[in-house]
Formats: sequence, structure tokens, C-alpha cells
Amino acid sequence: MVRLSFSSPALLAVVDRRGESEESGDDETRRRSINGDMDPNQPATTIKEESPVDMDTITLDPEEEDVDLVHCRIGKIEGLEVLKKAKTLSLRQNLIKKIENLDSLSSLRELDLYDNQIRKLENLQNLTELEQLDVSFNILRKIEGLEQLTRLKKLFLLHNKISSIANLELLIGLEMLELGSNRIRVIENLDTLASLQSLFLGTNKITQLQNLEGLHNLTVLSIQSNRITKIEGLQNLVSLRELYLSHNGIEVIEGLENNKKLTTLDIAANRIKKIENINHLTELQEFWMNDNQIDNWSDLDELKNAKSLETVYLERNPLQKDPQYRRKIMLALPSVRQIDATFIRF
Repeated sequence: MVRLSFSSPALLAVVDRRGESEESGDDETRRRSINGDMDPNQPATTIKEESPVDMDTITLDPEEEDVDLVHCRIGKIEGLEVLKKAKTLSLRQNLIKKIENLDSLSSLRELDLYDNQIRKLENLQNLTELEQLDVSFNILRKIEGLEQLTRLKKLFLLHNKISSIANLELLIGLEMLELGSNRIRVIENLDTLASLQSLFLGTNKITQLQNLEGLHNLTVLSIQSNRITKIEGLQNLVSLRELYLSHNGIEVIEGLENNKKLTTLDIAANRIKKIENINHLTELQEFWMNDNQIDNWSDLDELKNAKSLETVYLERNPLQKDPQYRRKIMLALPSVRQIDATFIRF
């Protein structure tokens, strides 16, 4: 598992997705706080608007299957009819305001519109072969217009202004759904997505873990940086292997009785005072518990059944004040090879 920060692992807003969700670095993004709202302490800046280029100035190869038009200052999607053989089309980091003129690209498998100025999901109905769609870092307010994309497996809508999960019922083959950094308050309308394996909802405004009962195949669940106060509603997620709940308001570790396949448990940066109710998680490999209120060394006994445990984060707990901090962890958990950001030297 790739960590974004060695100094503070729980700041990971979105789990490693092989670069699919990296920030674009534009001025607008830098002026936003972690929950997607404008930072009140950051003065507004005037952004010099780029002038879009005419698609006529771009040479397209009719034989190309993987078309890469990244950061070309394209302002309008047009003139792509010649791309009859295209399987993948990347238009990320352009100046596109509207999804249009894609009807002829019926053989397209992947469409990347990351970091543009798109306000609406529309005109996608002819792309019935599409398996991956990325419209992250745009200005979307609703999930819509995807009903015909029944072969879709991966959908990335990171960092928009979406307020509710809706209109996904027909995407029964969906395996990955990325809705991090939006304005979602309720987990809902996921009942038909039985094939879903990875669900990312970090940095929203969710207050309760609910309506996840039908996701029997879910292996990765990330709900970091929300407003969760209780671990619940996970009893049907028996295939879950990675659970990310850092930066919430959780006080007690509980509700994980049926999640025996967990290999990664991240509950860093919460309000937890005791490590408990996890001695049945024998397959744990990574346990992230930094920035909590753990002060009793005997709590580590809860992890002794996890014989494959390799990584433990406990920094910025009262335990760390002990001069023998690292030595005591090594003695209590001999399988561990990394404590916080530092590997153990033998």
C-alpha cells in the first residue's frame, strides 16, 4: 500500500489508485480546504484564463487506438470522428466545458476528462462499450446521464460538487466508484451494485455508515475525513480487506465482528482511548492508530493474534512519550517490520 505522507499517514485522503486521483495542482484547487470548500484564510486570486486552441490545429491519427490529448488547451470536443479505432481517449487537463460530439466513438473503452470545466454529465449514451470514465476535478453537481453505460467498471468523480449518490442503479457491473472530495452527506442508492469492489467516499460530509448491506464483494472501503462517530453497518461486508476511517470522530473500536479478512485497518486521527474488539482480525498486516488517545501498553495484546502484522502506526498517542516506545512495540509484536514511518533495523 502506498502512503502519501510519511510524517502523517492518516492524512491520506484517497487511497493509492495508481495516479488516477492525484491533484491537478491548479490555482483553484490550492485555494480549497480539505472538505472541498474555499479556504477563508486564503485571499482570492485572479486566475489568468487560458485561451483555448482550435481542434483543427491538432493532428489526429485515424489508426491510433490510444489517443492522448493531455494539456492541449482544448476548449471544445470536436473533430474526433476520424478516431474510429480509438479504445482510450485522454482529454485531461484541458479547458473543456461540455461533453459533446463523442457519438462516433462507439468502440471507446476508456474516457478521461479529468481536470476540465465540465458542469454536466451528458451525451455519453452512445459509448456503450465504455469500461472506465474519469470526470474528476470538474464542476459536476449531479450524477446523471450514465444509464446506457452498463459495461462501466470504473467510475471516478473525485473533487466535484456532487451532493448525493444517485442514478447508478443500472451500472450493475461497476467495480470501482470514486466519489471523494464532494458534498455527499448520506451513503445511499448502492443496493444494485453487487459487483462493487472498491468504494471511495473520503472528504465528504457523511455522518453515518449505512446502506452498505448489499455490497457483499466490497474489498476496499474508504470514508476518511468525514463526520463518522460510530463503526457500524459493516456486518455484511465479509470480503472487506481494507478499511479506512481516519479523521473522523470515532471513540470506540467496534462493529468489526464479521470483517475477519481485514488486512489493513486505518482508524488514525479519531478519539479512541483503547485498542479493543479486534483480536479476531488474524489477517491484519497494517494497523494505523496514530493521533488517538492510547495510553496503555496492554492494549497491544489485541494484536497478538495477527501473526502477519508488519506495520503499526502509533505515533502521537500518549504511548509515544515512553522512552522505550519502539522497543516495547517490538517486544509485544515481534512480526512488525515498520513502526510509524521507520523500518526496524536488525
